[in-house]
Amino acid sequence: MDVLQVTTFVVIALIAVAWYLSYAAARLDRLHAKVEGAMSALDAQLVRRAEATLELANSGALDPATALLLADAATDSVERTTEHPLAEDLLDGQHFGGREQVESTLTEVLGLTLTPEVLARLRAQDDELVEDSVERIAASALRVRMARRFHNDAVREVRRVRAKWAVRVFRLAGHAALPERVEFDDDLPPALAR
Repeated sequence: MDVLQVTTFVVIALIAVAWYLSYAAARLDRLHAKVEGAMSALDAQLVRRAEATLELANSGALDPATALLLADAATDSVERTTEHPLAEDLLDGQHFGGREQVESTLTEVLGLTLTPEVLARLRAQDDELVEDSVERIAASALRVRMARRFHNDAVREVRRVRAKWAVRVFRLAGHAALPERVEFDDDLPPALAR
């Protein structure tokens, strides 16, 4: 082999490595964007669930103690927002900010207060606003569960790609924080499950 062949082979190998690293970095960037989008979707669904719960609590259809429990848990949920450490880019670096306990509490309160008897009494009132609130709670609770699972799947994929040797050796993740899974009780109250 002469020098020209060796040089050609080395150049081709360098181009292939550069292409692979560029592809891997772009893929990792897309995966990080997917995690950020999934976090935003989860946040939006949690807000919808809390707002529907507040609407039901303020409807006057529930006894005062139940309404107070629901309103308190829903207000805590609305007040705890996803944290955005970088003010110039609201998606970059956002994280759940310790909301897990607040969201688990809202799920627990919904399960304890919206029993089959309470729901039967609410539906017997034939109040369209109350019925709409109950349906919105059920729908948003299902969407919360799906959004959380979608987010956790995206996090698992990012972590899998970031564990590859090429990503670690060439620091393709840059300074991006390693995303965290979001774990909280998101079970649909049994009385709302159909």
